[in-house]
Amino acid sequence: MTRLVLFLLGVIALATGLAWLADRPGSLLVTWQGYEIETSVFRAVVIFAALIGFALLVWTILSQIWSSPAAVSHFLTRRRQRRGLDALSSGMIAIGAGDRSMATRYALQARKSLPNEPLTHLLRAQAAQLSGDKTTARRIFEAMLASPDTEQLGLRGLFLEAGREGEREAQRQFAERALKLNPKLSWPVEALFDLQCKAGDWAGALQTLALAKRHHHLERPDSDRRRAVLLTAQAQALEEDDPDKALTLALEAHGLAPSLIPAAGIAGRLLAARGNTPRAAKVIQKTWAKSPHPELATAYAYARIGDSPRDRLDRVKQLFALNPHSIESSIAVALAAIEAHDYAEARRILQPFTETGLTRRVAALLARTEAEESGDKGRAREWLARAATAPRDAAWMADGVVSDRWAAISPVTGALDAFEWRVPVEDVEGGEDRILGSDLTEFIASGEPDTVIAKAEAISIEPEPKAARAADAPEPKTAPPVKTAPPAKNDAAPAAASAPEKTAQRRSDGGEEPTQARGERTRIFTPSHAPDDPGLDPDDEDSPSMRATTGSFKPV
Repeated sequence: MTRLVLFLLGVIALATGLAWLADRPGSLLVTWQGYEIETSVFRAVVIFAALIGFALLVWTILSQIWSSPAAVSHFLTRRRQRRGLDALSSGMIAIGAGDRSMATRYALQARKSLPNEPLTHLLRAQAAQLSGDKTTARRIFEAMLASPDTEQLGLRGLFLEAGREGEREAQRQFAERALKLNPKLSWPVEALFDLQCKAGDWAGALQTLALAKRHHHLERPDSDRRRAVLLTAQAQALEEDDPDKALTLALEAHGLAPSLIPAAGIAGRLLAARGNTPRAAKVIQKTWAKSPHPELATAYAYARIGDSPRDRLDRVKQLFALNPHSIESSIAVALAAIEAHDYAEARRILQPFTETGLTRRVAALLARTEAEESGDKGRAREWLARAATAPRDAAWMADGVVSDRWAAISPVTGALDAFEWRVPVEDVEGGEDRILGSDLTEFIASGEPDTVIAKAEAISIEPEPKAARAADAPEPKTAPPVKTAPPAKNDAAPAAASAPEKTAQRRSDGGEEPTQARGERTRIFTPSHAPDDPGLDPDDEDSPSMRATTGSFKPV
């Protein structure tokens, strides 16, 4: 619309000017080289305008003739580029569809039309990868390193090729070079972090994590959680050799992730060992409210050295008040009550789980209560039989692997923070469950009270068998075997004293002690006292009671 208006205004101005000249006649005389030319002013203006138009026309024709070779070349170039772009587009589609022959064909066309285009190199490399030609793909990616425009692309391709061939060290070098070239790239940060975690390089992983946080590759909650897990892994490795540094790391991890159970457990144990009971209790209470765990209950119960079993029971009841709806709270109180010989309290706290929510640890604790309190082997056998078929208790799990101990990375995939405290998935075919049930039946049929007690303790120690693992999953690293003290006398001795004499005769004749041999986590359990030992006075608070590795308390 604007152009139309301007055109009309120009026509009006031209017509007005010509009319103005026509209304004012005059003559124009030109004398040059003996020639005289006389004409009117109006005619002279028209002729001059025509000459200017002719000159412009001639100039345009000459310019077109002069630039025609360049125009032809430009036309051919644009047509070649168009064909190259079409080949790139079709080649990428073929790569995505997995069409090896078409991808190779379009890669050759793109190379002819656009030989220096970075996307052409990428298409050729991906077509070679699709065809299984790793050597050609690696050579193309290596050639990309020579150009600053394609260096990052080449490093990325070489990194992926090294990953397919399992060359972890080469992957690490490519990721470090890409990170040095451009710290804002996210893939080298994540790749280098994963490689460092899988290699157990916690210090290097912390540095990479700090770089990722500085360049905003991670949100702050994710970054804090990862840092807490790495610090906890360091503290776990240094807990025995350098407790001071381990305590510093564990406290920092606890501040970043209060729900992280291992960090709170390490910090609580080390603080208690230093005599800082109030701070140890504060750390454990904060985590217990979010994530209750037997390890925390153990550390909390023994946070003050020298407490009697009754004092420990009172302390554990404080944890119960923080999270009364968790089964771990009830089990912790029941264990402390059994050690304090308050069997009525243990039975009362476990009563809600007898009908609904019964687990193997709960049933084993009830069997232990019956055996220790009155030596009622019939009731103990009943609870042990229910324990054999009861659902499993929670355990540390990562990618289908059950572990006795928390670890920073998964033993299957190497992913950080993969272990979770949860109930394992039940084995549909029975597997180890059926073996455990058959083993329990044999012990129950033996009718030996001390054997029943030992079996109850065995189930509280090993509340769940290992879950079914993938065929290609490596075996998890298990904790070193627990060093047990020499057989100690306990409250179950009166029950053992009333056992039939054939028990002692069987053992004196060389009969086998009750054992449990089932898989990697098998331990041999023996009665905690000799059959003919009357045991200590049950009213003596210093008399040792049966301990469980995972289901009972141990001193810090």
